[in-house]
Amino acid sequence: MNLTLILFGITKEIIGEHRLSYQIPSSMDVKGLKQSLQEDYPELGRLASLAIAVNGCYAKDDHPIKKSDEIVLIPPVSGG
Repeated sequence: MNLTLILFGITKEIIGEHRLSYQIPSSMDVKGLKQSLQEDYPELGRLASLAIAVNGCYAKDDHPIKKSDEIVLIPPVSGG
């Protein structure tokens, strides 16, 4: 299944694009997507955290991903 991932902050810098077309198996959850991304982009594994939003809501690791989902990678943020 082909997804379009939207990237922000350091994830955009690591991957080098704001949008990424990414191929996954037909059955995958958020945890599997994170693992797959970290295998393909090892620098993502060095982040303190990486949240994923599915259709505008933060998703837990066991959330299944569907082809029509909007997937956003949300890197750790700092404030002051």
